[in-house]
Amino acid sequence: MLAVAELASLVGLSSACQAFALNRGFVYRDRNRHNATAPRRASRARPPLALSVAEQDLLLGVLDSERFADMAPAAVYATLLDEGCYHGSIRTMYRLLAARSQTGERRRQRIHPLYAKPELLAVRPNEVWSWDITKLKGPAKWTCFHLYVILDIYSRYVVGWLIAHRESAELAEQLIADTLDKENIAPGTLTLHADRGTSMRSKGVAALLIDLEVAKTHSRPHVSDDNPYSEAQFKTLKYRPDFPQRFGSIEDARAHCRLFFQWYNHEHRHGGIGLMAPAAVHDGTAVVLTKKRVITLDAAFAAHPIRFKGVAPKPPALPTAAWINPPKKEPKQVSIKPACSLISRHQVFQSH
Repeated sequence: MLAVAELASLVGLSSACQAFALNRGFVYRDRNRHNATAPRRASRARPPLALSVAEQDLLLGVLDSERFADMAPAAVYATLLDEGCYHGSIRTMYRLLAARSQTGERRRQRIHPLYAKPELLAVRPNEVWSWDITKLKGPAKWTCFHLYVILDIYSRYVVGWLIAHRESAELAEQLIADTLDKENIAPGTLTLHADRGTSMRSKGVAALLIDLEVAKTHSRPHVSDDNPYSEAQFKTLKYRPDFPQRFGSIEDARAHCRLFFQWYNHEHRHGGIGLMAPAAVHDGTAVVLTKKRVITLDAAFAAHPIRFKGVAPKPPALPTAAWINPPKKEPKQVSIKPACSLISRHQVFQSH
């Protein structure tokens, strides 16, 4: 290897390895092996300006004291300077704390509670409702109207709505109570889901739901996916071609939403419910309509089976369930056969 090293100093390592028919990796490994067995240099002498052991213990005692235990080193440094004390620089404080694995968050902070992910299932109408509030732009800048909407997540049917000048817990209570009465909801059969808005979490709404025996759930903070049905319905509203940039008055907003919800409930064919109108799924007539679709498709197949490549078409299926955050399926466990059985089979084949 000395000859390779001497030649490499003249022509380079690649040319030297080619001349001796060696791989460069072999040269690197040999070099590292010699470096590992070489005697190590003596440890570095302690700098003369470094803090003594006693001074380090004093500074660590100050940092870990009850007064400064939850303060950042910079704040400790500034506080001590204001009091006429100096025990070391900010960098020295960090270096001493790092040596003891104490460089994590030192400040006392509020611990936010853990919010459980809502998992809601509806297998029929009027089992789970979702409600939310959105803003509609008013005639002038910084003016808006508030649209309250309650939606059945199974049928996507809007069971109640109102428009007001402001967001109010009292208005929300009135809308919820009127909608429950209109839909004739029996006590203990409905869950009402919402996000964590002020009106949604108000004491008045909570007390009303307790009195009416309606369960309530809330989305996690800053997680819009926990209230997907209301968010999707608002998008359908605001992305319609006739949705105006601004409303001239609250009467204009109410007139527009009155026409929209009539169309949405009775004419809109929703992809999530078998291309049915929400009203048809909500009142149960979707089953009869599906049978009519089957008859129509069977007739089309009988007339021209080659167009369907010999496979009878089927109408879009009606929903069987509507989930908010369905639980994750556990991965299937692959069974591993014992090694002894494999050996015995191998021996059997050899014997034959």
